[in-house]
Amino acid sequence: MMTTEMMNIREMCDAFDVTPRTLRFYESKELLFPTREGQKRLFSKRDRARLKLILRGKRFGFSLEEIRQLLDLYHMDDGQEAQLSKTYVTAERHLADMEAQRAELDEAISELKQQMAWGAAKLAELGLRKTDAA
Repeated sequence: MMTTEMMNIREMCDAFDVTPRTLRFYESKELLFPTREGQKRLFSKRDRARLKLILRGKRFGFSLEEIRQLLDLYHMDDGQEAQLSKTYVTAERHLADMEAQRAELDEAISELKQQMAWGAAKLAELGLRKTDAA
């Protein structure tokens, strides 16, 4: 990532592996606030930090509205206590959801393996019958 204070949209895309459309979308949702020079968007260090948090939040299953609310709490004069507290509560909820999804997925995988084993046994049995008949 470049160490200069401002980055253009291409540099942001390269640094964070996102598309220009993604950056414009986050800007339209008031998650990023690039400065404009004519048609050019220039992203500050603050925008880069916000994008990093946005992408992390999305990876953890946070909605864009949850992310926006958490980012907005940063400016409160409480040493980030409100932001950290709300982030922690939101993260706990998402972790519980993710663990429940994983349990459901583990169960589905187990059932699918059982069905495949049954199917393989039936196919083998049918293959033997064909051989016996010959």
